[in-house]
Amino acid sequence: MSYVVLARKYRSRNFAEMVGQEHVVQALSNALVQQRLHHAYLFTGTRGIGKTTVSRILAKALNCTGPDGQGGITATPCGVCQACTEIDGGRFVDYTELDAASNRGVDEVQALLEQAVYKPVQGRFKVFMIDEVHMLTGHAFNAMLKTLEEPPEYLKFVLATTDPQKVPVTVLSRCLQFNLRPMAPETVQAHLEHVLQAEGVPADAQALRLLSRAARGSMRDALSLTDQAIAFGSGRIEETGVRQMLGSVDRSHVFRLIEALGEGDGRTVVEVSDALRAQGLSAASTLEEMCAVLQRMAVCQAVPSAANTDDAEAAEIARLATLLPADETQLLYSMCLHGRAELGLAADEYAALTMVLLRLLAFKAPGSASQPEKKTLNEARPAAAPATAPAARVAAPATALPAATAPPGRVLPVVEPQRAAQPAPVPARAQPATEVLGVPVRVQSEPAGEPAAATSEALNLTPEGDFWHALVTGMAAREAITALVRELALQSQLLARDEGHWMLRVERESLNQKVSRERLEAALQAAGHPVALTVEVGVVSDSPARRNAAAAQARQKAAEEIILKDPFVQDLMRDFGAKIVPGSIKPVSNG
Repeated sequence: MSYVVLARKYRSRNFAEMVGQEHVVQALSNALVQQRLHHAYLFTGTRGIGKTTVSRILAKALNCTGPDGQGGITATPCGVCQACTEIDGGRFVDYTELDAASNRGVDEVQALLEQAVYKPVQGRFKVFMIDEVHMLTGHAFNAMLKTLEEPPEYLKFVLATTDPQKVPVTVLSRCLQFNLRPMAPETVQAHLEHVLQAEGVPADAQALRLLSRAARGSMRDALSLTDQAIAFGSGRIEETGVRQMLGSVDRSHVFRLIEALGEGDGRTVVEVSDALRAQGLSAASTLEEMCAVLQRMAVCQAVPSAANTDDAEAAEIARLATLLPADETQLLYSMCLHGRAELGLAADEYAALTMVLLRLLAFKAPGSASQPEKKTLNEARPAAAPATAPAARVAAPATALPAATAPPGRVLPVVEPQRAAQPAPVPARAQPATEVLGVPVRVQSEPAGEPAAATSEALNLTPEGDFWHALVTGMAAREAITALVRELALQSQLLARDEGHWMLRVERESLNQKVSRERLEAALQAAGHPVALTVEVGVVSDSPARRNAAAAQARQKAAEEIILKDPFVQDLMRDFGAKIVPGSIKPVSNG
């Protein structure tokens, strides 16, 4: 007798043998018991999870006559009557399976529907099973719509597809739809143990765990891989052979990688990556195994009682869970998950794997093992300058101690004068070694990383500001000033006007450029003000830009008040709980 593969030999013959699809079994069993039978069923789901199997069981349940030939419609077909045995053997005349992948045209469907006018020859019902129904053409679907909606009482349609999105809505609305789910690895492993026990094949639990994970929810794939593993291992299924057959990465490599990443050991990370290359193991499988381990580590960290203690690797995973903080575990998992998509973009997948692992190392949390602690700018400063004098700089004499030795909590007094004044030099020997002086300066470099708006004072209107705002606004409207020259004019404050000489103040040194000053002087001369400009750096409290911003803010506030006071808006907010989306109100320009 020829050998029958496990996937066919152990195909479920009744609903009781169905594995992992309890929700479908319960619905169909209840419908059969209560005689509430629909005329069309649609089974959806990935490959190898039982769509064709449940179709055949349903056909047997509808046509079973029992061992004595007196039975009726039942949820537990006997499996020994003529209808049951012939359906299992694929020769029951009233059960027709059509492969829509190879018979997808309107002619094939029409030929099938022509049989619908004839009553069953042997059975109680004629059952038309169309597999991969989404492959039918649009004309083929249209040809079967009428018969599918109102078939004869003796005809049942069973449709199966792996891609229900491609099935027309007009077909979906005529069927009862059941979604068969991918099976959990634990369910697949339990079934494999049952099958191998019946076959008398010894198998390691860890090897079966690898096979059940590799099946990715498909029982047929799991049984096919088991057949291959039996042949590979000469009648035995062992972990080493299964890993070699699947090209899976040994978990010991994964554990070494995660431990090295937790300790910041870059050398070990690179060495393990090179070892994976030398052994020809899959880079994608490495990241997949790392994701699986990191997921179990995250479960151990969040819910220790939910950890799987039956696994032989549970102790090692629990140890690694204590080695890494929870946030870093989540980060590593996310990077491994996204790193798999990058492997195909690189010319060498092992080089891409190394880059992913090094990225994991580069993004380790500051202050972790074997990595120096990073300090922010505020932590490195001994004290912060007062907010009332942001333009002042803090200088220390040559004999002052380094900033790290300054006493904690000291506030450095800084005085901002109204006019530029050179401070009197202070002899180093006249000050104690720990004294730090605040020296006011007129011109200073631009603060690094701090926006000017964060260090500026509020708008303080001045008469000079009125004149300067009107003058700058007019020149900008005529495009007499553009680019950096316009920014210099808008961001500056007019402090004083002497005969033939004006003094401006800006907050950023980058605006105080010689070329910009000269071009602004030329524009002022063209506007009837032949003056020389002096620009200093300091706090600006009244500039055209500040006035424009204040005016825009006032217009925005007025627009929001108009909307909020509108009776219709108030009714919507009161009666329906409506809310105004922040930022959705914009004032209408009058220009």
